Amino acid sequence: MNENQNTSATAAGSRPPLTADLTGAELLRWYWTLDELTGLARSMGVARHGGKAALTARLAAALDGLPLPAAAARRRPATAQLVEPVDGGTVIPAGQRCSQVLRRYFVEAIGPGFHFDAFMRDFIAQNPGRTLADAVAHWHATRPDAARPREIEEQFEFNRFTSAWHSGNPAGTRAQALEAWYAHRALPKPPSGG
Repeated sequence: MNENQNTSATAAGSRPPLTADLTGAELLRWYWTLDELTGLARSMGVARHGGKAALTARLAAALDGLPLPAAAARRRPATAQLVEPVDGGTVIPAGQRCSQVLRRYFVEAIGPGFHFDAFMRDFIAQNPGRTLADAVAHWHATRPDAARPREIEEQFEFNRFTSAWHSGNPAGTRAQALEAWYAHRALPKPPSGG
């Protein structure tokens, strides 16, 4: 079983097949994987680019015969990225990605526990003109905040569910969590706003 497994149920109120016969409201009522949504978009001739939320919005509009939502602005063209060798005095350029060059530098400067978390991704993205030494200092300064549990963002529904499930079932296995996930995703989503 994998996260993309499609469950089928025949009871009233069960998850319907994902076809162009659905309404937009019915599409939004259920959990669908990105693979499932992409397949529907392909069969309907709906653009498949963008994230899951954008694709879902386009499909819901298309199913209801409504105008498709405006496309999000395209990403900026690629910018020059840092290349090795880099050191603490290296300045972070605008548009720098969290690359393997940076990862190697940070693992050497910080240690094997380094990873690009939200704090470091934001620092790299929002601080062109600062140095890699500044980024190392930022890493150390943010460790107390990084250690605090944070809510998993809404678009990561599978991760949110399994995290909550394991909190409530500390002795549970991965297989049990997946079984619970498939049962959960076979149910309609709760009404939003209530």
